[in-house]
Amino acid sequence: MTRRTNVENMTSSSGRSVPNQFVINTSDGMFFQSYKSIICFIDNEGNTYLDKNKWDYSTTTGKYRNIFLNEKKRETEKNIKEGIYRLYDLNSDDALNNAFFNGGK
Repeated sequence: MTRRTNVENMTSSSGRSVPNQFVINTSDGMFFQSYKSIICFIDNEGNTYLDKNKWDYSTTTGKYRNIFLNEKKRETEKNIKEGIYRLYDLNSDDALNNAFFNGGK
């Protein structure tokens, strides 16, 4: 299988490219990255993982996380509490090398 990755800056409500806020599409799923940190990963089956340490790191991260997930923080917190979203250290070597990707299994 050919692995493809596409990285795009998120866009503001005025349509401008937002620096340091990225959507990364891969053959394994879609990531939201803020600055150098992975904040969220949605796999191809629709499972959503949030970084347990950085999902609510700052106002800016929260703003673009909300846009990425298409929901308000309140809904995100509810989905975490109900176990719909899973918290995981997405920035660890384990996550990047093994936990989520078919290529690492």
